[in-house]
Amino acid sequence: MDLGDLAEPGHCIGPIDIRGVETESLRAYLNSMVLIRMVEQHIAGAKRDGVIGGPVHLGVGQEAVAVGISACLRNTDRVFGGHRSHAHLLALGGDVRKLFAEVLGRDTGLSRGMGGSMHLWDQPHGFYGSAPIVAGTVPLAVGAALAARIQGTDDLGVVYFGDGAAEEGVVHESLNLARIMDLPVLFVVENNLYSSHMHISLRQPSNAIARFAVAHDIPFELVDGNDVVSVRSAAGRLVDRARTGGGPGLVEAVTQRWYGHVDWREDIDVGIKRSAIELAAWRMRDPVARLEAAMRHAGLWQQADQDKMCGALRARIDTAWLQALNDPYPAPEALLARVYSPR
Repeated sequence: MDLGDLAEPGHCIGPIDIRGVETESLRAYLNSMVLIRMVEQHIAGAKRDGVIGGPVHLGVGQEAVAVGISACLRNTDRVFGGHRSHAHLLALGGDVRKLFAEVLGRDTGLSRGMGGSMHLWDQPHGFYGSAPIVAGTVPLAVGAALAARIQGTDDLGVVYFGDGAAEEGVVHESLNLARIMDLPVLFVVENNLYSSHMHISLRQPSNAIARFAVAHDIPFELVDGNDVVSVRSAAGRLVDRARTGGGPGLVEAVTQRWYGHVDWREDIDVGIKRSAIELAAWRMRDPVARLEAAMRHAGLWQQADQDKMCGALRARIDTAWLQALNDPYPAPEALLARVYSPR
């Protein structure tokens, strides 16, 4: 297998196809993607300026994946992420102030200030956790799917991981177990072609991760990860199948993060291919701009709509940031009290 044109940065740069999609859904997708981008760009600036101490792994440019997947889910589904999961949490309706508070190490954060950017939790919205151990949450999602079956619900286990994580043995064990037991789990691969700094051509004989789904007899959908409608449609088919007893599915969404592996820098010229020219070409596939352009062409979106949405989101983000900055740090005794479970 090969990704073909989907791996070419100059491919898929025009407006996306929005025919048959309700206007309110399109507006919701756009609002969610812009919120995620603004939040992450705010975090990037704060990290650059030294306000945030710990590392932050940003997914600017990949917003369509989380938004498209989350549009198919319920808050009773069990969603897991990895080290780059701000978007996964926010797309489910996660609280911006609590996310800010967490990356700032405040007691009001999603993990009470003890986890930072990579250890997030928001179970009320269906986000069961993220962790920086590469592929570490993949088997947890399989276990969550098994638990849902035992509990007699039609809820799903869902896990996001990257092309680099697909090289971990636990991913293949999880795919195999999920298929053997036909568990209701959705595997979401965000293939941005780089594992940290190394291009996939240096690491694998093929750039398509979906070939592993074929090896495990799992249905898959390969999509342009910068097209929120395509992601939503592909995920919807697999989610519906899993909820009705059809077993696991895998979505491979081809995308590209604008920043480097960690923090705010672009980190161009990493690996053997990522250059300023390539990055500029990928930015032409901006999922936000492509949805907005499609809505404008269809007469569903005007500049006044854009200004109103961005103004409201900016005010929301600024308010949340100021609140988080003024929130207290955890008490010193929390350092051990929240690490070790009481007997």
